[in-house]
Amino acid sequence: MNKNSNRFTIIFASVMVVVVAVLLSLAAIGLGPYQAQNARREKMQNILGSIGIKSKAEEAEKLFNQYMKEQVVLNKRGEPVNEAISAFDIDLKKELDKAKTGDENKQLFPLFVFNKNGTLYYIMPVRGKGLWGPIWGYIALEGNMNTISGVSFGHKGETPGLGAEIADEPFQKQFLQKEIFDKAGNFVSIKVIKGGAAPDDLHGVDAISGGTITSNGVTEMIKRTLASYIPYFKAMEKKTDTSSSR
Repeated sequence: MNKNSNRFTIIFASVMVVVVAVLLSLAAIGLGPYQAQNARREKMQNILGSIGIKSKAEEAEKLFNQYMKEQVVLNKRGEPVNEAISAFDIDLKKELDKAKTGDENKQLFPLFVFNKNGTLYYIMPVRGKGLWGPIWGYIALEGNMNTISGVSFGHKGETPGLGAEIADEPFQKQFLQKEIFDKAGNFVSIKVIKGGAAPDDLHGVDAISGGTITSNGVTEMIKRTLASYIPYFKAMEKKTDTSSSR
């Protein structure tokens, strides 16, 4: 075959495309388990980070199992359900998207109960939308199911120095000791306030300068996602009050 002909060029290019595609597919299949393991470890690190436990990737699973007391799967009404899937494996994005297809009542929400030095913490994932893409995170409540003990936020493509600051410690530390219920027991969530929250505001934190849309996104994702857990917390509170009165 004439190597200078168009036919040879087309055949050679086609063969190379097939070979490269096969090699990439084999690489993806081979690396798949490692990618899944890395994603699993990163998720554990983020959950642990919400209660102030910093961990390296290789020790994340050990620490997660050490401090994890219970994983609970809740339905839309805040009722624990027995599901084949574990709380850890629930994809919150898929569950929230069910509301778009009219399957809101089929939503499932993961809840993680951790025991750190004899103190219980309730950890919930949150997910929303920033300026350029999705934002997410974990919020940990103290045993009173009201006071925030820590948060861990992440983002896909927010602007460095602006919206991306939601993943930085100075922004996240503002949430410590804030409360999601008011004195009357009403769920008010946490608001990220442009111009700054008052020093005595238990339900507000300072917004990111120049990151208004992302700050509003954090407010929205916390309120919308946590709202699904409120029935569970109310039921647990009532159960605790009943047990204490006996």
